[in-house]
Amino acid sequence: MLAPLIERRYPSRMKIIRDYHFVAPSDRGASVAIGNFDGVHLGHQAVIDIAKQAGQDAEVPLGILTFQPHPRQYFAPDAPAFRLMSPQARATRLERLGVERLYEMNFNAAMAALSPRDFAQQVICDGLGLVHVVVGADFCFGKGRSGTVDDLRAFGQEMGFGVTVADILSNEVGEVSSTAIRQALTDGRPRDAAAQLGHWHRIEGPVIGGEQRGRELGYPTANMALDGLHLPKLGVYAVLVEVLDGPFVGSYHGAASLGVRPMFGENTPNLETFIFDFSGDLYGAQLSVGLVDYLRPELKFDSLEALIDQMAADCDQARGILAAL
Repeated sequence: MLAPLIERRYPSRMKIIRDYHFVAPSDRGASVAIGNFDGVHLGHQAVIDIAKQAGQDAEVPLGILTFQPHPRQYFAPDAPAFRLMSPQARATRLERLGVERLYEMNFNAAMAALSPRDFAQQVICDGLGLVHVVVGADFCFGKGRSGTVDDLRAFGQEMGFGVTVADILSNEVGEVSSTAIRQALTDGRPRDAAAQLGHWHRIEGPVIGGEQRGRELGYPTANMALDGLHLPKLGVYAVLVEVLDGPFVGSYHGAASLGVRPMFGENTPNLETFIFDFSGDLYGAQLSVGLVDYLRPELKFDSLEALIDQMAADCDQARGILAAL
């Protein structure tokens, strides 16, 4: 096996707090950005940067106040999957940005019923003792999303926490939003998604057991489930792979098929990643697969030989793309 392209290890330094009723004194008093942070895109990062600076000025930790499940998922559990990342992937990304306290509050009936004032008093002030909060200009909170940023400013002045409202971020692609990123991925435009994310769109999760057909074809793959995630356009991609734990931690190049495997009559989408110049057992390891370029749609071939020939061509194309990064 070749050595990984880049060796990276991410020490765990971020604490996760899930109940505002039971918070250790050492975990109170942070400067936080509030939101759902699905994708942790450039707009989210701008809000986090403001919270970080406010925390440095006040000499308090940087925190994130978010919710699990996503309120949209709570209110419409049967709607199509829309999340750009799992909660674990979000936590990984936030930790890399220097977040020290992740207040991942349980969004349940009691939380949904809090009025804007009660949310400010019970969660922000009494529960977490926050020093400063930063939100986007479109932020709404409390029962029925009835609280506005003006309400938050007023509560902060009354209850003793600082409030900063960040402008909505735009760039050459347009207004940065999770909705625009989902559309770019649906269209098979991962580079446009990355331009708004500030990083490659990544699918993260454990490697699960598969049918080992790839191994039989000479292209062993690491298989990952896509449950609960927004599906990018089905097809084959050039990808950047990070192995996050286990003996093969590091960064690699590869090609991945995102789809239902029409050659074999499957109908549940998953992600199958072939890592170039790699041999090793990755079952159970946590992978992060970044989508770089869309190569082609899923196809059904007349023979296994034709499939293998196309896989070789896909890998050659992906190697060229990734070598140019």
